[in-house]
Amino acid sequence: MELIHRNLAIGIHDALQETFFEKNKYADKVIERLLKAHRKWGSQDRAVVSEIFYNIIRWKRRLEYYMGESVKPNNVYKLIVAYCLYSKTNYKRFEEFEGIKIADITTKLKKGTVPTKSIEHSIPEWLAETLEKELGPIWEKEMKALNEQAPTVLRANSLKTSAKELISDLADENVVAYTVKNYPDAVQLEEKKNVFLTSAFKDGLFEVQDATSQKIGYFLDVKEGQRVVDVCAGAGGKTLHLAALMGNKGQIIALDIYEWKLAELKRRAKRAGAHNIETRVISDNKVIKRLHEKADRLLIDAPCSGLGVLKRNPDSKWKIDQAFIDRIKKEQQQIIQDYSKILKKGGKMVYATCSILPSENNEQVAEFLKNNPDFKLIKDEKIMPSQGYDGFYMALIERLA
Repeated sequence: MELIHRNLAIGIHDALQETFFEKNKYADKVIERLLKAHRKWGSQDRAVVSEIFYNIIRWKRRLEYYMGESVKPNNVYKLIVAYCLYSKTNYKRFEEFEGIKIADITTKLKKGTVPTKSIEHSIPEWLAETLEKELGPIWEKEMKALNEQAPTVLRANSLKTSAKELISDLADENVVAYTVKNYPDAVQLEEKKNVFLTSAFKDGLFEVQDATSQKIGYFLDVKEGQRVVDVCAGAGGKTLHLAALMGNKGQIIALDIYEWKLAELKRRAKRAGAHNIETRVISDNKVIKRLHEKADRLLIDAPCSGLGVLKRNPDSKWKIDQAFIDRIKKEQQQIIQDYSKILKKGGKMVYATCSILPSENNEQVAEFLKNNPDFKLIKDEKIMPSQGYDGFYMALIERLA
């Protein structure tokens, strides 16, 4: 990895400034806009910019220790230099790097040690405490896994193709991929590629969806002809998988509080050839009440801390705090309580999060079951980041007849 073009360094600088210091700016959208604005950059340049950008976000706390100061709008170039030295990235001394005292950084790097676990794993102090409290001694192993780069996994759209056929189609477009054991629809890329430019994507043959996330569709145990409600559908990654698993037969009602997310879901559904999905905006309680006891299956992919997906969203560890987690836990309990009424007697629901904290997962389910004796847990599963993909939790719950 080399940083030898000045315009790339400026691009990384501007993207980092936006992510760290502007309100509601998320890394994935920031980098997407940056790359769109520089269409002349070759694939190699894009790879350099993306990798350095994400790695700096990932290792921010550790880099601040090497810099001897926290990141501010006026020292982002120093942060980039600290990263290049830390990662042994070859870089040119651009004029923007003038005046940066490299010796101070290298002195600390030569020590080879850092003073605290939170600096070592590059997370805020409060998060290190929360992870240790909730996960016990395994927290460091999981944090280590969360600081690795996420692999790119696709879900073959079984309405149009299979995993094996998709691999062959991608190979024709110079994208090398392979199947993933125990994940029937998953296809993993050998290296990061912009798969959205392929005709396989334009033809609706796949969606980008992490392997663990694909488990949830199977976990819900949907059948053709059922009525399924997805209450936190968002842009619909899991909704589309359910449509494929149902062979387009039956009905899926996709709900969300954000209309723009459901508009995106409609676009994706059209491309995927999924035509058993109806979207409804949760504009008031009546939307939910009308669905009481109407669903054979219910998916509650609850809002959460997102701590299981830090591999792909490293900036979220700098944007959340303990107060946010405490607030989201109250919201989760409210959601499972309110939305579970949508389920018919004898129906099944999945409560899922992309968090690894027991307080957002099995403890929430236990609390719900304690207050609702007409529901019972069939099975639950937690997948940890150290298993190679995103961290997720899922519980299958039945409403007793």
